[in-house]
Amino acid sequence: MKQVEVKILNPKVGNQIKLPKQTTEGSAAIDLRACLDGAICLKPGDTQLISTGISVHIKDKDFAGIILPRSGLGHKHGIVLGNLVGLIDSDYQGELMVSLWNRGCDSFNIEPGDRIAQFMIIPIVLFEFSVVSEFDKSDRGEGGFGHSGIS
Repeated sequence: MKQVEVKILNPKVGNQIKLPKQTTEGSAAIDLRACLDGAICLKPGDTQLISTGISVHIKDKDFAGIILPRSGLGHKHGIVLGNLVGLIDSDYQGELMVSLWNRGCDSFNIEPGDRIAQFMIIPIVLFEFSVVSEFDKSDRGEGGFGHSGIS
């Protein structure tokens, strides 16, 4: 299991607000919780930056963190990430903040300790561009959006 350092920035984390952890053996990510003093209301169209009360340091350049939306919040309530996905570089050490966007039609309350997003560690392949005048032929070629149809 990969070890990632976590620093608790707000004393509520680990006390009133649970420290993020893997929920089941098959969980690919951990849930991030809102570290708030009180409830906030996200009106339709609003975006709010939410504190998690923690920072992480991945250290290993072969890995990065990503912050993803929680599918139930998105599907049932229209609550998704304001930047759609958050990238946490291996050398970042600041607080994990979650940009929440209410793309739904109804206001939505976020309570202290609510699970608001997911954090996952992914492997990274470092690369650099190699300039060419032509690509090797592929089956797809330049076929773009919808090129293969829907059925």
